[in-house]
Amino acid sequence: MKILLPVDGSPFSTRAARYVARHLQLFGRRPVVTLVHVDPPLLERLSDEISPDDIARFHEKNSDAAMRMPRKLLAAARVSYRELRLVGDPGTRIAKVAKEARPDLIVMGSHGRGALKSLLLGSVVSKTLAQTRVPVLVVR
Repeated sequence: MKILLPVDGSPFSTRAARYVARHLQLFGRRPVVTLVHVDPPLLERLSDEISPDDIARFHEKNSDAAMRMPRKLLAAARVSYRELRLVGDPGTRIAKVAKEARPDLIVMGSHGRGALKSLLLGSVVSKTLAQTRVPVLVVR
C-alpha cells in the first residue's frame, strides 16, 4: 500500500505518523510511505530582500524540523519511506502530490479546530479533502 503522510512538525502530524507506525497491519505487509512537508512561501517583500540560497536553507531547515519525529517513528517501526519537500500552499500541494503519486491513502493529523475556526482560518485537511479523490484518514 502506498501512503502519503503530510507532516508539519506539529504534535498532530506526529500523532498521524505514530498511527501509521503502530497500525502497520492495517496497511498491508510492507506499506511504502511518502513523508511530505509543504512549507508556506515567504512573503514576497521578504523574499526580495533575502538571497535565494538563504531562502532555500530556510525551507530546508523547516522541513528537517517537521520531519524529525515522523522519521524516528517510521524508522523504529521499520517502515520504508521517502521524503518530499515542497514550498507552497500546503492543502493544494498535498492534493497535487496525491494526483501525481497516486497513493492508496493519505494519513493526516488534524488540529481539531471547530467548524467555525476552520471556516475562518482555512484548514489543510479540508483543502486536501476538497481537491483530491484519494481516501483521507484523519487522525486526531
